[in-house]
Amino acid sequence: MHVAAWRQPETVGRNLPGTPRRGIPSATKLPRMADSSFDIVSKVDHQEAENALNQARKEIEQRYDFKGTGASVEWSGESVLIKASTEERAKAVLDVFQSKLIKRGISLKSLESGEPFASGKEYRIVSTIKDGISSENAKKISKIIRDEGPKGVKSQIQGDELRVQSKSRDDLQEVQRLLKAADLEVDLQFVNYR
Repeated sequence: MHVAAWRQPETVGRNLPGTPRRGIPSATKLPRMADSSFDIVSKVDHQEAENALNQARKEIEQRYDFKGTGASVEWSGESVLIKASTEERAKAVLDVFQSKLIKRGISLKSLESGEPFASGKEYRIVSTIKDGISSENAKKISKIIRDEGPKGVKSQIQGDELRVQSKSRDDLQEVQRLLKAADLEVDLQFVNYR
């Protein structure tokens, strides 16, 4: 029995009258390009902060000028508690802790320290590590973007961070340069660039 090879009709693939068109969709059906965006955050790597505190503690225990001064640095809940027998020694302990934070890549803008205060026979300094952007700072950043940034750039406060959007990636990079040059009291990172 002889079986003939099946042949496709020559009309397949052509746009014949009454058949739907195939190929490239018309320009009106192409999806609109999404805006580019990035998030502005202020995050501290808590493991690095822990390492900085441990290094500061070791240095204070070993340094001769801290012997017999009751100098210490430790976590007290979410805060860092610095103790010493004199106000000057307490400030020196704070300096050691700050230098260890810098070596660990943590900006001092993320550390908020109070003034030394007497507590019994010792002086104490309470410091906190700030995480997130306060609503006051978020409003300042939004105002800078709105007033000094390129036109068409939008910023939106989302909790303790901001989302910045624009059709132009160049405008987003300009916003980053603008904020890096601004004298803000918060350490900013730019993440989730899309």
